[in-house]
Amino acid sequence: MAAHLGLNASMSAMLVMVVCVGMGERIGERFLPIYLLALGGTNSVIGALSGLQNLLGALYSLPGGWASDRWGHRRALVAFNLVALLGFVIVLAVPRWWAVLLGATFFIAWSAVTLPAIMSLVGRVLPQHKRVTGVSLHSLVRRLPMALGPLLGGALIAGCGTVTGLRVAFGIAAVLCLAGIALVLAFIPEDPPAAPRETLPPLRLFRRFDPALRSLLVSDILIRFCEQIPYAFVIVWAMRLHGITALQFGVLTAIEMTTAALIYLPVARLADRGAKKPFVIITFVFFTAFPLVLLFSRSFPMLVVAFVLRGLKEFGEPTRKSMILDLAPPDARAATFGLYYLIRDVIVALAAFGGAWLWSMAPLINLLAAAAFGAAGTIWFAVYGKEAVTSKTSRPDARSGR
Repeated sequence: MAAHLGLNASMSAMLVMVVCVGMGERIGERFLPIYLLALGGTNSVIGALSGLQNLLGALYSLPGGWASDRWGHRRALVAFNLVALLGFVIVLAVPRWWAVLLGATFFIAWSAVTLPAIMSLVGRVLPQHKRVTGVSLHSLVRRLPMALGPLLGGALIAGCGTVTGLRVAFGIAAVLCLAGIALVLAFIPEDPPAAPRETLPPLRLFRRFDPALRSLLVSDILIRFCEQIPYAFVIVWAMRLHGITALQFGVLTAIEMTTAALIYLPVARLADRGAKKPFVIITFVFFTAFPLVLLFSRSFPMLVVAFVLRGLKEFGEPTRKSMILDLAPPDARAATFGLYYLIRDVIVALAAFGGAWLWSMAPLINLLAAAAFGAAGTIWFAVYGKEAVTSKTSRPDARSGR
């Protein structure tokens, strides 16, 4: 089974690290908008937080890819975890809304900065016809803390109150981050010395993008507008406007992540066997439908339906990521992955900032605008999206023994 999934000691340790640090990140991350309000922040501050999440995720992605290519996975992951640890300590030590924004600049983009390293490893370990399975395995493991973290965070808020409960949550996050660093140092060996490699500036690297990768990028930007315009306000919709408790919101998040986890590997097996484009189109449809269903979700049972749909939007996400790997130059996969996310998330940060303005006009306008962007992205990919030419004879690198 391990060989079938492409697992080895380094990959296994990396996945356990993802669970540890991801659990710490997710205990409090979903409740940050409520925490900001409790500390005196406003809707504009919530919009700033959402915008920062996209902007920093973008700005960290490319350096994360370069660091992975040049330093190796071990040193890069230790550095990324130390940065996240600093952010947790700041939020824990200073219970002020501005300190939350400051601390978030260090930890809120942890997933983004580590993603190029993990995707690069998947691209190196697995042949092209197995990459969807490899990416899906990472996505599945990543969803464990995304499901369990908000449950624990909601329980802490229910038992200790918003401010105290979330300070405890970030204390736990700091401890788990230290555990993640220990795992990397103990179980992931130093990468073998790599030949000196030219670091391409972003413009030259972008010129190497396959035209099909550029089309995927355009559609992805539109779809992320759909996701991010209402993203930070979903919890406000549920808890402030419709009386959902913190613990209930944690349950909703667990339902979303469980739904995603259940579909990853079955869909991956299907996508690995044939065309990938239909799976990406389906996931874009789910992205588009979520804000429309949320608009009519004003009770816990209806929100369960909405969050199941939100989980289904992960239907083709590993497939989309594997398409990026397929279309990226083999000698610069991590850097290409990082630049792709840099371009995407810098632009999408505008949606997060604009989402606060649309929400202040009316939640209805916010959600309908999100759905309109989703429809545009789905149509664009359906018309212009293309896949890489697959090689049925592709096999793992014999020199690596994988």
